[in-house]
Amino acid sequence: MTVRIHKGKAKGRVLAPPSKSMAHRYLICAALSGGSKVCGLSFSKDIEATLGCLKALGADIETYGNSVKIGGLNVNNEVKTELFCNEGGSTLRFLIPICLLFGKKITLTGTERLFSRSLEIYEKLCFEQGIEFKKTKNSITVCGKLSSGKYKVRGDISSQFISGLMFALPLLSGDSEIEIEGNLESASYLDLTIKALADFGVVIRKSEKNIFYIRGSQSYKAKEITVEGDYSNAAFFEAMNILGSEIKIEGLCDKSAQGDRVYKDIFPLLRRATPEIDISDCPDLGPVLMTTAAALNGAVFTGTRRLKIKESDRGAAMQSELLKLGCNVLIEENSITVCKADLYSPTEPIFGHNDHRIVMAMAVLLTLLGGEIEGAEAVSKSFPDFFEILNSLGIEVEKI
Repeated sequence: MTVRIHKGKAKGRVLAPPSKSMAHRYLICAALSGGSKVCGLSFSKDIEATLGCLKALGADIETYGNSVKIGGLNVNNEVKTELFCNEGGSTLRFLIPICLLFGKKITLTGTERLFSRSLEIYEKLCFEQGIEFKKTKNSITVCGKLSSGKYKVRGDISSQFISGLMFALPLLSGDSEIEIEGNLESASYLDLTIKALADFGVVIRKSEKNIFYIRGSQSYKAKEITVEGDYSNAAFFEAMNILGSEIKIEGLCDKSAQGDRVYKDIFPLLRRATPEIDISDCPDLGPVLMTTAAALNGAVFTGTRRLKIKESDRGAAMQSELLKLGCNVLIEENSITVCKADLYSPTEPIFGHNDHRIVMAMAVLLTLLGGEIEGAEAVSKSFPDFFEILNSLGIEVEKI
């Protein structure tokens, strides 16, 4: 799908979409309970993938509007041999340890891009425990049972591996601990996991030395819960405010554990000179911070190494697309410099790189300049009605 975005200032109220990060976590916890209700969902492609996989693992699922009744997932379920994860990194990495509770051969499939992203932590873990782990260009097959005990996991690849273990280890009979090796990046995402677990009655303790203690033989308690608003996607509307729009964003929790809430502190910095900002704990904000910096004074972003292994190589993607607007981007091993520029309307379409955050970040700039985005359907991964909301706020968006 190609969209043409016309120049304009957005004005009005918008309800922040539900947090995709929390929705994944609540659905998994709820599935592992006897029966729970999760409200306030948005059925993006990623959330549909997680629901589909949980159903394949034997969870009972009923959908009512934007709510889901779900539960009953346990190791005695009859499971399907194949789970489709589509492009969902959270879906895949969260569910592999849960698959290892069953001791059965299960294949998880998805796009080639998904399986090009790192799975080495699980591969190493399975090798050490004598569990089958077979990877192809668009699948992995596992067979074997996860054991309780001591785990050492690198903290600089993805917190999703650690979260995945946190969902599964409390259900084993023995106690476990997870020791983080090296720097722990995206630590706020682990806070979200620990909060979700606590909401469903599962307790994980953390020491000052980045060791997580997990008591065995715990159980997930039934609960009715509502997904909070998403700071990650609300950031696109706040970026428009920084650039001159007047949007009141509602539905965000002031006490949220979401790491991307730091955009409230970062955006004002982009008004000043050319700041240096570490985004190692909020990498999903990278694209929208880059576009905002391009429209203001430029910036140097550090802690960017992991942007290469997202839905696209986000640094390279932003470099390519911002150049079409007259902005140079310099990429180094763990930093990205967005140069100050006099932006102009692009003479060729922006390419979405099959990455929802690239599409939405570039859409923010095109509200100032006008232009077209090819591959705009990528927003369905996390925010299916993004362009409809832009239209409701007074930004004319045409599907062409």
